[in-house]
Amino acid sequence: MSEQSPTPDGESGAGSHDSALVVDAANVIGSRADGWWRDRAGAAGRLNQRLAAASLPYGTVVVVYEGAAKRGVDADPDGRPVVVHAPASGDDEIVRQAETLTAAGHPTTVVTADRGLIARVRAVGATVLSPGRLLGQLPS
Repeated sequence: MSEQSPTPDGESGAGSHDSALVVDAANVIGSRADGWWRDRAGAAGRLNQRLAAASLPYGTVVVVYEGAAKRGVDADPDGRPVVVHAPASGDDEIVRQAETLTAAGHPTTVVTADRGLIARVRAVGATVLSPGRLLGQLPS
């Protein structure tokens, strides 16, 4: 069984078929100054392609898109990754996803650098991975 990379504060979680990764797409996309703001939908599509091509050590990968980024990727509850379009607040949807997965017994890691969101997902039992760590695991 492979291990997940340590989180920014040194925690690590076991990578397994039972584990889950929830990606704050807006935060991950916004973590690199590559012109994403000129084409949010295109940036979302590129992130989704990289996630789909990656060999990540999680049984479930969920990516949450909000706002204009939703135009770049169709919602797909059966995909790899699972694509969720936030009906309102992306942060609220990320917390909901993390809470649901954790309550179902899946060790859950959320990818974000948003301090407010970090506190909220830790409160529901999830661990955190930085956007930079995730991007370092994705193909170019």
